[in-house]
Amino acid sequence: MAPRPTALLSALRAVRRPRLPFSPQNLASLRLFTTTIGRRAPDLSADAKKIKLTSASYPDLQRDPRFTQLTERHVAHFKKLLGEAGVIDGVTRDATDDIQPFNEDWMRKYRGESRLVLKPASTEEVSEVLKYCNEEKLAVVPQGGNTGLVGGSVPVFDEVIINMSRMNRIHSFDEVSGTLVVDAGVILEVADQYLVERGYIFPLDLGAKGSCQIGGNVATNAGGLRLLRYGSLHGNVLGLEAVLPDGTVVDDLCMLRKNNTGYDLKQLFIGAEGSLGIITKVSVICPQRSSAVNVAFFGLESFDKVQQAFRAAKGQLSEILSAFELMDATSQRLVHDVRQTQKPLEGDHPFYCLIETSGSNGDHDYEKLESFLEDVMSREIVSDGVLAQDATQAKSLWSWREGIPECLGHWGGTYKYDVSIPLSDLYKLVEETQARMEEAGLVGNDDSYPVVGVVGYGHMGDSNLHLNVAVRRYDPSIEQVLEPFVYEWIQSRNGSISAEHGLGLAKKKFIGYSRSETMVGLMKNIKDLYDPNGIMNPYKYI
Repeated sequence: MAPRPTALLSALRAVRRPRLPFSPQNLASLRLFTTTIGRRAPDLSADAKKIKLTSASYPDLQRDPRFTQLTERHVAHFKKLLGEAGVIDGVTRDATDDIQPFNEDWMRKYRGESRLVLKPASTEEVSEVLKYCNEEKLAVVPQGGNTGLVGGSVPVFDEVIINMSRMNRIHSFDEVSGTLVVDAGVILEVADQYLVERGYIFPLDLGAKGSCQIGGNVATNAGGLRLLRYGSLHGNVLGLEAVLPDGTVVDDLCMLRKNNTGYDLKQLFIGAEGSLGIITKVSVICPQRSSAVNVAFFGLESFDKVQQAFRAAKGQLSEILSAFELMDATSQRLVHDVRQTQKPLEGDHPFYCLIETSGSNGDHDYEKLESFLEDVMSREIVSDGVLAQDATQAKSLWSWREGIPECLGHWGGTYKYDVSIPLSDLYKLVEETQARMEEAGLVGNDDSYPVVGVVGYGHMGDSNLHLNVAVRRYDPSIEQVLEPFVYEWIQSRNGSISAEHGLGLAKKKFIGYSRSETMVGLMKNIKDLYDPNGIMNPYKYI
């Protein structure tokens, strides 16, 4: 969309600030911004490639003696079942380099000791694999794109990795109802691009969309950037197919929005992190893609102003508001330090927000956004900002939000806390965590300090804060300051210790801060019912 002289620019001239934040000159400079987002930050040294074994990092965890040790007999069975293409064998030969990427998480924090990766190509093969593993008492770890943040998709000890990447077929799409049926191994971005060509959009969007898989998204109940507009996967997944530990295929691939016939058992698998079975197919309701999308990027003086802007956006933009993202000054400084590209705004601001609107009438939507911007600027809620004038500029602005996780890992690692907190208290956790780090003498600008900075960003629309501590190295002294302080703080505000990334290994022992003993007991009962031998993703979740 070409720059348009509007009433907004005239109104802004009346504001006391000397610079026009939405000037065409500023917008033109956005074309120079970097938009490429990598999945993993580059290693800084040879030492960065050495990841401590998870079993060494968690010495209290011991390998469960119930589980069988892998033998050549087991490997021979899997090769006969899946063929050579479906097996990466580290039992009968040295396959360390081939298996290493499957043993490690993308944050380079967890490393398992698996010697066998299986890649089934059909639901029938998944069924046969799990049936055999259950009978032989071989522990397994379901794995999608391996983009999780809590260590849930990699082994702890020598569990068999069942990677779903070969099950990557898009089965069907109904262009009238918007119902999409895909294999669990379909990459999120591939599915979204498929829908683009048909005028639709996948209801989930993530920074890791280029590598994460839909089965893994559903298994972790991923939230992402579109939840404000389209809701969670609990509402968008119409049906699914899954395989239980004993090989039973759960055929619940419903393609209807209304199906009130008994228990809605599919919901048990959404967010279960592979602890009850392996999702093999998913049916998702997809909305039509908006023809008019606008993106604005603001600077604000306080978190109180952020809340005022959010309230104004909900009231004035209502049905076209699709995203309202929060970023603090530290997050944007660290992104700039890594990329060394021009910032969207001049100067520094304590907080930044990115707003996206999407609708079907470009002129109508632009006028609504224009009116909103005029209002928040005239009331000095927003200090400064830019408005994207085309898709390239919009992508550039989004990169300052989406690129935060990757840039935070540039120095060595990140402690990540994905939490839900009532909006009024959302940023207080960041401030108090920063204060604790400073009191402990852990934060500094040179390599003698383990902590680079404490960062807060996330989704205002669903009260989801990403508290991140960027570090030069993982250090027990940092963990002692963070835990259980973070979880106790969240519990005192009736928040959730996991908003959208699950529990995995990282948060397993802290579930009691968000769930009562009764609820945890019920979860254990369900786990024991579906997986009596405990082979599914052990040492995590429950």
